[in-house]
Amino acid sequence: MLPTNPADPPVVLAVSGASAQPLAQRALQLLLEEGIAVEMVTSRGAIGVWQAELGIRVPSDPEAQERFWRDRTGCRIGTMRCHRWNDQSAAIASGSYRTRGMAILPASMGTVGRIASGVALDLIERAADVHLKEGRPLVIAPRELPWNLVHLRNLTRLAEAGARIAPPVPAWYHQPKTIEDMVDFLVIRVFDSLGLELGSLKRWQGAAIETTPAEP
Repeated sequence: MLPTNPADPPVVLAVSGASAQPLAQRALQLLLEEGIAVEMVTSRGAIGVWQAELGIRVPSDPEAQERFWRDRTGCRIGTMRCHRWNDQSAAIASGSYRTRGMAILPASMGTVGRIASGVALDLIERAADVHLKEGRPLVIAPRELPWNLVHLRNLTRLAEAGARIAPPVPAWYHQPKTIEDMVDFLVIRVFDSLGLELGSLKRWQGAAIETTPAEP
């Protein structure tokens, strides 16, 4: 895993309009707690999902949005900068702006399809295109079930272009006791793909082998 250094470039955390918004909130909290600088983009669709699913209004103004995320995570430490969803003049829209990588969590299939087609209608899609063209890590966590053939082909095109596809799939070997345990597992495993060590996770160490006592 990559060590945390305050001088390291930031990570881009993009939140598109798919269900599973609590994963994005927890990811931001863990990144900030680890001292990893964050450039954050919340899409127009994601703002709509927050309103529809949680009854919460996410502001689009960058400064107000940073206050929103700080309040939601309860995290006052760490460095973050929010960007308006359609601001294609933002620093992360340029390949000359250095980052450690980008994660789209969750990723809607509309976002996946546009990135796979080279179409950038908003900042998330432009920043993803930048990471692909610059050969930087791009992790996409698609949130859809089931996947149809169009989804599979779009994800395959992105994998061939260099993206890592990390669907948020739960596991039980870490013996989760709460929803929060499961959320942490999903978030931490997504960011494993960026080489980042976040939070605390009981990782698989192999099955315990029972031995039979030798006969006297």
